[in-house]
Amino acid sequence: MDEAKLHAFMGQLVTDMGGGAMWASVLIGDELGLYRAMADGEFVTAEELAQRTNCNRRLVLEWLCAQAAAGYVETAGGRFRLPEEQAMALANEHSPVYVAGGAQVLASLFLDKDKIVAAMRGDGALSWGDHHPCLFSGTERFFRPGYRAFLLTEWLPSLEGVVSKLESGATVADVGCGHGASTIVMAEGYPASRFFGFDYHAPSIEVARSRAAENGLADRITFETRTAKDYPALGYDLICFFDCLHDMGDPVGAARHAYDALAPDGTVLLVEPFAGDGLEDNLTPVGRMFYAASTFICTPSSLSQEVGLGLGAQAGEARLRDVFKEAGFTRFRRASETPFNLILEAKK
Repeated sequence: MDEAKLHAFMGQLVTDMGGGAMWASVLIGDELGLYRAMADGEFVTAEELAQRTNCNRRLVLEWLCAQAAAGYVETAGGRFRLPEEQAMALANEHSPVYVAGGAQVLASLFLDKDKIVAAMRGDGALSWGDHHPCLFSGTERFFRPGYRAFLLTEWLPSLEGVVSKLESGATVADVGCGHGASTIVMAEGYPASRFFGFDYHAPSIEVARSRAAENGLADRITFETRTAKDYPALGYDLICFFDCLHDMGDPVGAARHAYDALAPDGTVLLVEPFAGDGLEDNLTPVGRMFYAASTFICTPSSLSQEVGLGLGAQAGEARLRDVFKEAGFTRFRRASETPFNLILEAKK
C-alpha cells in the first residue's frame, strides 16, 4: 500500500465531505434569505444578519463561520461580508452565474436516496414525477440563469436562419419544458412568434401556466401535458429540447416525432449536458457532477419509460448524432457550447 496515495485520497474525501456539507449550508442560506440580506457587500455581525432575516442569532453565527471557513464570505473583527463576486453566484437570481438554486437539486439526491436504492436493487426505474418536489423547482432555478444569459444572445443565433424566422413570426415547440423557463425567455425575446410548451409531468405544466400568466405571456404561450411523442404536429419552425432528451425512455422516438412535426425547413435545437464521447473524456469536475446526477435522476427516469434506452447525462455528441440519424435527420452539427452544455442543431 502507498501511504502517500492513501493520505492524498483521504484529503480528497474530507474536501468532498466538506463540500457536501457546505451545499446543505447553501440550501438553508438561500431559503432563509441570508445571502440576499448580505448582497450589499457591507460587513455585518451575526446579530445584525439575524435581525435582518428574523433568524436565531447563535445559529446564524455558526452558519457564518462555516461560510467563512469555506471562503464563501469574508470575515474581520467578528464581522462578515459577502463579496460582490460571491453575491453573483449565491444571492442574485438574475446573474448568469447564479447557482444557489441548484442546492435544491442536490437536496433531492439525498431525499430520494431510499427510492434510488430500491431502483438499483430492482429494474432501475424511478420516474421524474416520483422525485421529491424540490427537484422540480431546483431544476428551474438552476437552468434559468443559463437560458437568460445564452439562449437569445448565443444559442439561437448559432442556428442557421432561425433568428430571422423568430423575428418575423415563427411557431416554436419546447418539448420537456418543465416549469417553462426556456419557453418564457424565448417568448419575451421574440414577441412576433407563437410558443407551445409540452411536458408529461402535469404539475410542472400547471406551474408553467402560472409563470406565463405572471409574465403577461399567456396569450402567446400554450402549455400542455403531452409526451415527447404525442404533441400536435403543427409544422414547427423550431423544436427545442433543453436538457431533457437523455431523460427520455425513447429518445429515438422523440426525435422521430420531431422530424414529423417540423416544417420542411424546420430546425431542432438540442441542448444537452457537456460531454465527450467516452468515459476518459468526462473524468472532470463537470463530468463527475453530471454522472452523479444521472445516477439519481436522468437514467432512472429513462428506465421508467417505454424502451428505456438509458442514454444518461453524459451521452456525448456522437451518440446523440446516432439518435437523430436513426430518426431520419440528415444534418446534425455542434452549433455552440458552454462549459456545461452542448448546443446541437438537427435538420431534415
